[in-house]
Amino acid sequence: MQASIHAVPVDYLALDDHALVALVRGGQREAFGQIMQRCNQRLFRIARSVIGEDSEAEDVLQESYLRAYRKLDSFRGDSTLLTWLTSIVLNEARGRLRRRHRMVGLDQLDAAPDDTHQIIRFPSKFGSEDPAVSAARVQIRHLLEHAIDALPEAFRTVYMMRDVEECTVEETAQLLSIRPETVKTRLHRARRLLRTSLQGTLAATMSEAFPFMGQRCARVSAAVMARLNAESTGT
Repeated sequence: MQASIHAVPVDYLALDDHALVALVRGGQREAFGQIMQRCNQRLFRIARSVIGEDSEAEDVLQESYLRAYRKLDSFRGDSTLLTWLTSIVLNEARGRLRRRHRMVGLDQLDAAPDDTHQIIRFPSKFGSEDPAVSAARVQIRHLLEHAIDALPEAFRTVYMMRDVEECTVEETAQLLSIRPETVKTRLHRARRLLRTSLQGTLAATMSEAFPFMGQRCARVSAAVMARLNAESTGT
């Protein structure tokens, strides 16, 4: 009796980005799902920093992934895959923002005094009605998210890329098409506004801001894969 042949499952988790790209180019669409899983957190945060709203940021992510999938052959590895995807997300998010409304000129924003932009002051202490540490951390995270949302968009995006996602000054400047000195200036002003708003340090909860894991992460990945499958079958 001839032994049945079973396909050996691919451990996508163990592969680096270049190997995953090669598999996708070779027709293994499932490898793109792993790419999304790796990049979702950072890309969602950056999209949201531009758009300022959760559901549209998810739409930006979906459209950006579809665009990236279709032009994956143009990825040459000159930068990291995450940097390449970030540029696509920024282009998509900014395009939507331009269509939504006309932005204040960035030159005017950069030249404005530090105290021009006022954002809401949040209390620095929690009430005694909820002593649970976990609940307090959630509340702090929400305060931080609201304070970041209140920043001017140009400052907000730089802040998210530098302090939350820990991009370098050079990478941030390149992706945003601004000078490194401008990155430093906007980050300094963003930090000052947040300090005024929050009246304290929230560094312990910084990594938890704008979470994109769990159901939300799975939903975006599943939606993109479904659209790619539909395109491949012509439905």
